[in-house]
Amino acid sequence: MLLHRCGAATIRCMSDVHSEELLAQVAALPALPGVYRYFDAQDALLYVGKALNLKRRVSSYFQKNHGGTRIGHMVSKIVRMETTVVRSEAEALLLENNLIKTLNPKFNILFRDDKSYPYLKITGTAGGTGDAPGQVFPRMAYYRGAVDKKHRYFGPYPSAWAVKESIQLLQKVFRLRTCEDTVFANRTRPCLLYQIKRCTGPCVDLISPEAYAADVQHAEALLRGETQELLQALEVRMMAHSDKLEFEQAAEVRNQIQALSRVLHQQAIETVDDKDVDILAVRVQGGRACVNLAMVRGGRHLGDRPYFPVHVEDAAAVFEEEGGDGSDEAASHPAPVARPVEALVLEAFIAQHYIGVPVPPLLVTSVAVDKALMDALTEQTGVRVHAIHQPREQRRAWLDMAQKNADLQLARLLAEEGSQQARTRALAEALDLPPEDLDQLTIECFDISHTAGEATQASCVVFHHHKLQSSEYRRYKIEGITGGDDYAAMRQVLTRRYSKVVEAQREEGGIDFAAAGADGAAPQRKGAARLPDLVLIDGGKGQVGVAREVFTTLGLDLARIVGVEKGEGRKVGLEELVFADGREKIYLGKDSAALMLVAQIRDEAHRFAITGMRAARAKVRVGGGQLEEIAGVGPKKRARLLQRFGGVRGVAAASVEDLATVEGISRELAEEIYRALR
Repeated sequence: MLLHRCGAATIRCMSDVHSEELLAQVAALPALPGVYRYFDAQDALLYVGKALNLKRRVSSYFQKNHGGTRIGHMVSKIVRMETTVVRSEAEALLLENNLIKTLNPKFNILFRDDKSYPYLKITGTAGGTGDAPGQVFPRMAYYRGAVDKKHRYFGPYPSAWAVKESIQLLQKVFRLRTCEDTVFANRTRPCLLYQIKRCTGPCVDLISPEAYAADVQHAEALLRGETQELLQALEVRMMAHSDKLEFEQAAEVRNQIQALSRVLHQQAIETVDDKDVDILAVRVQGGRACVNLAMVRGGRHLGDRPYFPVHVEDAAAVFEEEGGDGSDEAASHPAPVARPVEALVLEAFIAQHYIGVPVPPLLVTSVAVDKALMDALTEQTGVRVHAIHQPREQRRAWLDMAQKNADLQLARLLAEEGSQQARTRALAEALDLPPEDLDQLTIECFDISHTAGEATQASCVVFHHHKLQSSEYRRYKIEGITGGDDYAAMRQVLTRRYSKVVEAQREEGGIDFAAAGADGAAPQRKGAARLPDLVLIDGGKGQVGVAREVFTTLGLDLARIVGVEKGEGRKVGLEELVFADGREKIYLGKDSAALMLVAQIRDEAHRFAITGMRAARAKVRVGGGQLEEIAGVGPKKRARLLQRFGGVRGVAAASVEDLATVEGISRELAEEIYRALR
């Protein structure tokens, strides 16, 4: 049941490395398009690939002796495989990158998700009916989150600054309102924005709904990039008022035209035919890569944002060793044309980024991308998407600017990483830690925070791979101690954290001291069974003494405990390191790279503890927990309610109608909140 196209020697080689069950599964694959996934002995995902012909593509991995190459290293780890048959190459490409984005395989280029893109929202629907202020007199606002059909959205924008700058632009020209509906409904006289000519005062009926609706339409036209049509429409409107001898109205429109012309000049809004374009420039150096995305919407260059993928070196090596492009066609040609790593990175970004983000009809790229990728995007969105990589005129200027930004951002990243690695190395030398494999050096730092004994919180921040790992931070609510007893708080948090290590040691017969696997990925944390290389305590001899007691009781290594003691006069840079195992304390020097790293981790633990303490204190003082107990009111809705009404007391005093005006609060939920708080 082995692969029928293998020779005897190859079969014996494969049988030594892989199970007959796996090889039989490979032999039984259909000659259809699909996606395959390789797993190792720990069931960790190694690689996700696509193929026009699953049988031919997957078989190619097991028919050769890849030696000590990276692809050979990957193939030797494969113990299990999963495949999914699809209808077309485009569908395979989209599924492949969905899986890469969600499952984070080791040998694929991965662009991690960051925050969602912000939008400019105009409330209400075009031509909609209703008496709500947001429909009669729509407001514009900054918005981040899922879009719905109740409102109009423009964007996405690359940054919050770009949205706010656009709002200011529309305020200058069309003077649309930005106030909340509750504020709007309770105004008896116009606000300051009206006085400085940034709003037309619809809250006190200083503009008719019809005139305001016209301003909204013109604002939307500007956001869509219809600048010339908008100027012509305003001129026609101004002349119509003039013909009717309505000179005050004509003067208002004239002022709008002048303001719009001034804005168009100041904002460098282009008059080219391109309305919505994404410009993508890529730079690869030193095993790292940067893709810089610049966005043009409505003819306006809104700014850019850099993205830094991971696994670039491993993925590129596997790609090259596969034969140039990892496709079935490459496997059938003896000398395929090698494609640059930049093209791989850019295609990975396009395929993963536009899964959840609207794609414009034109992409301007610094390197050529696969036509099949554009066809897949077209099939996914229903809008014809095409890419050009040798643009001219204005497009060339956009691309040159994006390429320069990619170069600068990657240079900054490499400089920062080099500096951080130097700090890690300096700390290892100062503490006589093994210099090998500093990527795996793991540090946990603890801090205690409270206000006069109220709402005591302990924080634990984690550092490894030369950077702080926010996803592994922990907060501990300290209870059952005398308020303000920092020693008792430290004893409790260390006991709670590391008693789990001891429990796991008993269950598993030992502690896993490895910070990460040999592949250099993030630590494969075995929950409580993992002990860091260093435990930093924000405190001097007293706090370190408490840590020594806890570690002695639990039977853990005292050499891992390091206290950060304030120097003379508590001045920054004069801190000393205190040890629990009897070593003399040391002063690293205010310019020491090791002290800079210790201070960075210590300060982050302090910040994390303070934010947790303040949130807990505010919850106790204002009664925020009352809202938490109401079914259907999650963190986002609770935050909107508290922001709108200024606290729980304001929410409790609000009527059902007022509560229902908050975004995400239905009439039924508003009634439930009203009953619960009374």
